[in-house]
Amino acid sequence: MARQRVPEGPPPAPVVQKLRVQYAKRGRLRFTSTRDFQRALERAVRRAQVPIAFSAGFHPHPRISYANAAATGTASEAEYFELALQRECDPEQVRAALDEALPDGLDILKVVVAGAGSLTDGLLASDWRLAFGDVEESVLTHAVEQLLARDRVEVTRMMKSGPRTFDVREAIVRASVDGTTLDLTLTHTTPSVRPDDVLTALREVSGLVLDRTPLITRLRQGTPAPDGAITDPLD
Repeated sequence: MARQRVPEGPPPAPVVQKLRVQYAKRGRLRFTSTRDFQRALERAVRRAQVPIAFSAGFHPHPRISYANAAATGTASEAEYFELALQRECDPEQVRAALDEALPDGLDILKVVVAGAGSLTDGLLASDWRLAFGDVEESVLTHAVEQLLARDRVEVTRMMKSGPRTFDVREAIVRASVDGTTLDLTLTHTTPSVRPDDVLTALREVSGLVLDRTPLITRLRQGTPAPDGAITDPLD
């Protein structure tokens, strides 16, 4: 019977502290993919000398957990990840060091000591803003009213496993138009309903025609309160 291989050297240092981090993707950096950001963050962690913990095994990797990232091309003020550290650090010092080490447009906004439970469990809905710029308010308002009047609006999106059809309407908690801006609150369903799915639904129910894709920004992410407001998952 072959002997099981065991990694050489001492076991990895234990996790002493976990920090939860809110960051923003702004400007041209909104086109950063999830994998691009992960690589940039790992480099920033090394440059900032954050005492990150590592996994065990033959190929140890930094203990960083990512949660519900926005799609490539979408700006966001509310992206999150969690760091596992080998020693306790001041959260504000970690925030400043990581923000300095990352490029402008990938901005670290807030760092707190992790509380109980999973970070992902606190991310149940998002507030989004879609800035059109080239659509008349009356046209946009009419399209949104038609969408909200439906009980169900199905769209089809290509997934890694192939095309999948799902209901967009059930995810929409709130939708309001102000000028050429559409504000949305979407619950995090499975599969996740994205703002571009809402655009597809608007085209299907109203024939809305766009000359260009609106600028999409996630404003907040968290748990809906009884009044519909999204609570901060780091508070």
